[in-house]
Formats: sequence, structure tokens, C-alpha cells
Amino acid sequence: MKQKEIPQYALFVNVKDLKEMQRDIWSEEAVQATMKFNKKRYDIDLLLRGSHIRKMKKKSYYIEFYSPKIFQRAKEIHLNAEYKDPSLMRNKLSLDFFSSLDVLSPHSQFVTLKINGKNEGIYLQLESVDELFLKKRNLADGSIFYAVDGDANFSLMSDLDKRPKTTLLSGYEDKAVREGDEEKLEKFIFNLNTWTNTEFEQNIERYLNVDRYLSWLVGIICMQNYDGFVHNYALYLNHESGRFELIPWDYDATWGRDVNGKVMEGDYVRAQGFNTLTARLLAVNSIKKRYIQKMNNVLNNQFTIEYMKPIIYQLHEYITPYVLKDPYVKDNMEQFYKEPDFMLSFIKERTAYIKNNLLTL
Repeated sequence: MKQKEIPQYALFVNVKDLKEMQRDIWSEEAVQATMKFNKKRYDIDLLLRGSHIRKMKKKSYYIEFYSPKIFQRAKEIHLNAEYKDPSLMRNKLSLDFFSSLDVLSPHSQFVTLKINGKNEGIYLQLESVDELFLKKRNLADGSIFYAVDGDANFSLMSDLDKRPKTTLLSGYEDKAVREGDEEKLEKFIFNLNTWTNTEFEQNIERYLNVDRYLSWLVGIICMQNYDGFVHNYALYLNHESGRFELIPWDYDATWGRDVNGKVMEGDYVRAQGFNTLTARLLAVNSIKKRYIQKMNNVLNNQFTIEYMKPIIYQLHEYITPYVLKDPYVKDNMEQFYKEPDFMLSFIKERTAYIKNNLLTL
């Protein structure tokens, strides 16, 4: 079966505005631009996105639509360059893997990009986690908080300076938050840090979708994303259940490489993970047993070479013709071609490490 062609977005930006954006990479001021796709024109606001990735030659972009206001059932999209990932696939593989574990996860797709007629190569389009994310999945209304830095560690102490936090909302950014829900998040963080062991075991299921959290924990441990324990996620407060759920975000530092594309050995992240919430959950014997059961099931069925090999190779084959035309990465094709086997070797190494360490939990 022939795979469908990767979509192409054409952006048109005033030359002066584009030069200013390239000069001041830390600016948070959007520039007005136009996007053309499938013979339709969209007026947009355009921004550079990310933190350290803004310094890279190949930039990542944030697009907000204002005329018309909706594009592909979204009001905004993120275009990730994936510049430090030699495979360009880790983020998508990770988010899709989470979905296979029944974890709420953003949709992603590859696109190609032109700006003022210049080929900018292949990008990964990420869905925003907002109220439209919930509607598309027929989920209950709720508030969404973005975990934007290391202080989103579910602790009373700052992960950044190791001092008591001045606010328990430190590390979070409101995305779609209803009045009164910030106080609910503060209460959740305060309680999970101050409950006795008995109180924690009796009450945590009222505040947190524990089953979904454990599925997320299995995923992040398998893929070995170090940063995801204290940021790179969104918190969704489901107004119907009154419980929080965690939604992963930006998972390029996975499958054996870190955020800079460096090799990360298969024993880098311990099998019990990090952060205060995870530690308290796994201190409850019944919850720890559920985690181990979930992990063993995934290690035997999804986080295997047999399961992942066709997924990795099909995606790799799909994007190869477009990677060959990408002006920023086409000269690094030797490494790109090696990445599928590298990831499969990582799966084997990581699986052995996790299985050995589950015995000591």
C-alpha cells in the first residue's frame, strides 16, 4: 500500500519581520504571517518556540490561527525541527507509544515547510493540549496546566534552587484553566506531600487517575525520558471525575539519546522513576504491584523488538525521501540510516535493565 505524501505548509512573512525574528531569537512577540495549504490561505501569528532549541540552525515554530481561527480542528500548532535527534522520529514514536498504553497523548504528523519560498525541510507537527484537545476525544471539560520547568515536580521544594517554593503553582503555566482550579492544584500538591502513608493510600484515588498515571510511568520508564518527571507534561483536571491526569509532551530525548542527541545508556533512568508523586505511589504496596504488573505486560508485548521493529522501520522509510531534501540534515544521512538499529539495540538493553531492577522494587 502506497503511503500518503507528507503535507507541505508554505509560510509567507514580511522580510523585515523575519530578519528581526532571526536576530532576536528570545522574543515572545509574534509576527503576522500567511500560511497556504491545499489552496487555502490562513492568516497566522508566528513565533519561534522552545528553549535551548532556539539557538539551533533549524528553528522550531509556534503558529496561532486568527483568520480563519481553526485549522485541522485546532486553533494553534507546534512545528518541531527535531534538529538534535538524528532519527527525527523519537518524539513521534514516543507519543504514539504512549497512546498504545492508553495514555492521553497529543497527535503528531510529519510535514514539510517552506518560508518565503525557501525549503526549511521536514518538521513534526504537534497538537496543542487545550480545550479542543479534550473536545476531539469526547473528554469531559477540564482545566489544563502546562509543566514548563523543573519546579513542576509535585514537591514543596523547588527543583531549580532546592529551596521551599514561594508558590505551589511554581513550574506551571495556565493553558485553559477555570476559576478555582488553581487552588485545587495547590491543594493536591500540598496534600500529597503532607498526608501520612495511610491518608495517602486512602485518598490519592480521589485526586489522581492512578491507573493512567501508572501507564504513563511505564511509558516514560521504558523510553527513558529523564526530563519528563518534572516537566514536559500537561496536567488535565477532569471536571467530571475531579481527578488529575498527566499528558506527555515533547519526548525527543528518548529511545537511547538525550536532549542533545548524545547516547544515553540503558541504565540511566532507574526503574522506579523520579518525583515526589511517583515515590509516594510506589511506597503503597498495592499500587506498586499494579505498576509491576503493568510494566511486565508492556515489556512482554509492546516494548519489544518484535512489536517496535516494523513501526520504527516503516516510519523511517516514510520520512527518508523528505529527510534527503532537508537542507539542515541531509548531510548527516549516515547517522540517520543507523538510527533504527540503534533504537532496537536500546530496547534490548533497556528491557534487560528494567527486568533486573523490578526485582528490587
